[in-house]
Amino acid sequence: MPRAGLDRASVVDLALAVVDDGGPAGFADLTLAAVAARAGVAVPSLYKHVEGLPGLRREVALVCVQEFAAAIKDCGTLSAIGHATRAYARATPGRYDAVQGTTWIDDPAARAVQEAGAAVVEDLARAVDALGVPVENRIDAVRAVRAAVHGFVVLELAGGFGMPEDVDESFAFLIDGLVGGLARLVV
Repeated sequence: MPRAGLDRASVVDLALAVVDDGGPAGFADLTLAAVAARAGVAVPSLYKHVEGLPGLRREVALVCVQEFAAAIKDCGTLSAIGHATRAYARATPGRYDAVQGTTWIDDPAARAVQEAGAAVVEDLARAVDALGVPVENRIDAVRAVRAAVHGFVVLELAGGFGMPEDVDESFAFLIDGLVGGLARLVV
């Protein structure tokens, strides 16, 4: 019999707390044992609510991708999306890591995660489109923006910017360079 008050949503909430407490590695380090300990149950009890660790990771990733999608949805500009991405990652580094997962691409059980991820890419593509990037360069532009912003964020979260210069200014420089470079593609 499941513990009173424990259901799929509460198990996912407990997993999100584990992810949050784990910092940038929170999602990578997520285990059923850590969630069970928070719930005060044995690991096998979680299987009544989620499909093992892969199912729990899918559920957590879905919540995180949906949160991230909401964070960038109304940004409108590529610059605003870049800054919102960095803010989300800095506020919730473990959840940001969950957003970046690629194991869902070929997982038929991860349809909801795939759809939520596609919505994020569509918002980014609209922002690239608003700059007037030619159709033949849009995929390349979306990939370049994702790679540049993600690379900066990951380096920042790992403490990779140890020089005394202002990291905010460096990020603004990156975003301005991306926007300016993409705008130059306009014919």
